[in-house]
Amino acid sequence: MRVSIETLGCKVNLYESQVIKEQFENNNDYIVSINDAPDVIVINTCTVTNQSDAKSRKLIRQAKRINPSSILIVCGCSSQMHQDDLKELEIDILLGNKDKSKILEYLNDYLENKNKIVKFYDLNKVLFEDMHIKNFSGRTRAFVKIQDGCNNYCSYCIIPYIRGNIRNKNFTLAVKEIKNIVNSGYKEIVLTGIHTGSYGAGTNYNLVALIKEISKIDNLDRIRISSIEATEITQEFLEEVKNNPKICNHLHIPLQSGSDKVLKEMNRKYNLEEYLKIINDIRNIRPDINITTDLIVGFPTETEKDFQDSLKTVLKLEFGKIHVFPYSKRDNTVAAKMKNIVSDSDKKIRSKEMHQVSRMLEERYYQKLLNQKLKVLIEEVKDNISIGHTSNYLKVKINKKLTPNTYYEAKIIKIDKEDVLGV
Repeated sequence: MRVSIETLGCKVNLYESQVIKEQFENNNDYIVSINDAPDVIVINTCTVTNQSDAKSRKLIRQAKRINPSSILIVCGCSSQMHQDDLKELEIDILLGNKDKSKILEYLNDYLENKNKIVKFYDLNKVLFEDMHIKNFSGRTRAFVKIQDGCNNYCSYCIIPYIRGNIRNKNFTLAVKEIKNIVNSGYKEIVLTGIHTGSYGAGTNYNLVALIKEISKIDNLDRIRISSIEATEITQEFLEEVKNNPKICNHLHIPLQSGSDKVLKEMNRKYNLEEYLKIINDIRNIRPDINITTDLIVGFPTETEKDFQDSLKTVLKLEFGKIHVFPYSKRDNTVAAKMKNIVSDSDKKIRSKEMHQVSRMLEERYYQKLLNQKLKVLIEEVKDNISIGHTSNYLKVKINKKLTPNTYYEAKIIKIDKEDVLGV
């Protein structure tokens, strides 16, 4: 049987889809392929914004319309969030954010009994679902999910409600999985989770302990952290960043707003003074580090002054890139009940302006690296152009056919807006 897997959303979803893919690849009855007429379609959904929900629903409807005889399996965040609505659609196996590692079992049960399967759990009452992968198809950087859930309950965010409380992958199992992936030839590991920096909460280990342990793996050259909250950057973490050259020279630290008033209304756990100190502490250790961030514009209570404060803040912090998100109302969150003073047109204007500032800051950071020599891990080769990332997450193009999954020292010779050219 031919299987098609569609994935929306974050690095955690990408990892979980790889887990699903390997289930099928390890069974001789199935072939995973991009095929016009798959026998089985798996859609791993996302609900972080209204747009994500819309994309998820569109994929589900298209799947049944284009391939009416296919067995349709839907799982993930959007299905966890909208389970009652999705039960009405022509979905053969409907799951939430648990049992993705058991999809093959459910499929075999469906093939035998032909009964629709719907399975959901209270994710505040479940343990971490053990998953593991051996490789990461089509990528030279392997994502490894070490954590799930979030306890922060930021006022705008639906994720704690559809991912549950924080829980961790067993330390020994995490190390073993990463060793196996490195033995498969991967040189860079990306540690990821819903709230990655909380790894180990409630146990006798933490993120730093895991980094220390996997740093002992000989052929592992780079350890990248997908995202970490400012409140989780402890003195112990800073010491590890200072002393461990395997940690990538890039940290993604969400800010979400550059206004203290809005940060408080968002229920973020820091103020601007605390955030700025953390950034300064990091740059004192690694002056050339690339610090990127997430920022929401158009939060319900964000005034024009609040937005201007955000612009001033990001310019002061000199991020290497800002991932800008127009506020998206999520039902059942605290922010959804707030009086909204931001029109859709204002949201678009603010989003555009923040994007322009991000591009300016990105180019400014790149210009600092002009004529420097940096190690590039080649990830793809197209038409004699090789593309890869540096430790500080510059995407570098080299006009030469090179070997994928190999490091090359490249001199940065030209910055053309968002294109970084090396030789």
